[in-house]
Amino acid sequence: MKISGKTALVTGGTDGIGLEIARQLTAKGATVLVCGRREDALASARAEGLEAIQADLSTPAGCAALAAALADRPIDMLINNAGMSGNFGPGEPLDLALTDQAIFLNLNAPLHLIGHFLPNLLKRPEAVIVNVTSGLAIAPRAGGPVYCATKSGLRSFTQSLRHNLRDTHIHVIEALPPVVDTAMTRGRISGNKMSAKQCAAEIVDAIATNAKEANVGMVKLLRLIYSLSPALVRRIMIKF
Repeated sequence: MKISGKTALVTGGTDGIGLEIARQLTAKGATVLVCGRREDALASARAEGLEAIQADLSTPAGCAALAAALADRPIDMLINNAGMSGNFGPGEPLDLALTDQAIFLNLNAPLHLIGHFLPNLLKRPEAVIVNVTSGLAIAPRAGGPVYCATKSGLRSFTQSLRHNLRDTHIHVIEALPPVVDTAMTRGRISGNKMSAKQCAAEIVDAIATNAKEANVGMVKLLRLIYSLSPALVRRIMIKF
């Protein structure tokens, strides 16, 4: 896709990977709209020159409100990046309210937004939908069962959506990041983490080159090993 001159909507675009995607698309000549919940983060994004919209995508009403607010805007790129962990540790009770919120934000919200924006995307001469899943969509870890389940579900949906839109001008990309240094992983996951800037660069490159998948960083190695031995990857990742 030629990024310059396009208009992109990046959900969860006020911090982390989403903000870096927004910055890099802007640098390539796109008009970028971001959405988020926190007013301080929205104000910071506006200070950088981004158009930032308050939106709570953890409910159907929040998704519908965002779509209504942008009904007259020519969106060429829908980047479903917003997400949350919703995890619980060993021996901890399952917080059902938090689980429902995570399932909606991580899985249902991208589906709702695609449903809302698809008619207009079909009218654009060139369009792209990017669903940000995770390397954990390939094989889950015990410490993140809710997160892994939602990302796995979104991965499956993305593959089917790509096939269903194969005869249109809408390109569908799945982005699978590794562990990235963001607010969501700080204090939860230790060890080496990819920077949000590096992760975003690989996702933006996938948009520019019309890739089907952006296997980011160490996920490239994960995919290779999985192609040789899915069972081995599952045994390794469940303990990660």
